[in-house]
Amino acid sequence: MSNTQFELQRDSYGRLVLTTQNGERHEGVTPVRAFPIAAPDEGLSLVNYEGHEVGWVERTADLPPAIGQLIEEELASREFVPEIEKITEVSSFACPSIWQIVTNRGTTQLTLKGEEDIRRLSQTRLLIADSNGIEFLVRDLTQLDPNSRKLLDRFL
Repeated sequence: MSNTQFELQRDSYGRLVLTTQNGERHEGVTPVRAFPIAAPDEGLSLVNYEGHEVGWVERTADLPPAIGQLIEEELASREFVPEIEKITEVSSFACPSIWQIVTNRGTTQLTLKGEEDIRRLSQTRLLIADSNGIEFLVRDLTQLDPNSRKLLDRFL
């Protein structure tokens, strides 16, 4: 189903309702990213409350602005992957290590249990899991400041 073959709106309960071109109505639709980290703006499935796909979006950028905003609002309410913008300090270069970091959601700390909790997703993208199970994203290593890169390199 291409991007223009459906309408999307919220019902009085705040749930998403998808209406197909032929008038078929699906209440309680949930957007699910096919590749949430590697390609967050490409490949988005719209699934009904039973988990069946009722719509597909190739690229969110191609959607009409109103539909795109509804989908982004819904995704933001469910997803929590803070992006690391800066590493200010690490307690130790041996694990476990406590990192003081700045993310797109504010300043915090994470505890790295072991180097295996740093997953390389691509040449420049990392996913770091802390001891509480929260995953932090480094979207682009090359965009980190030199001090942050130097600290991170000690664990890679």
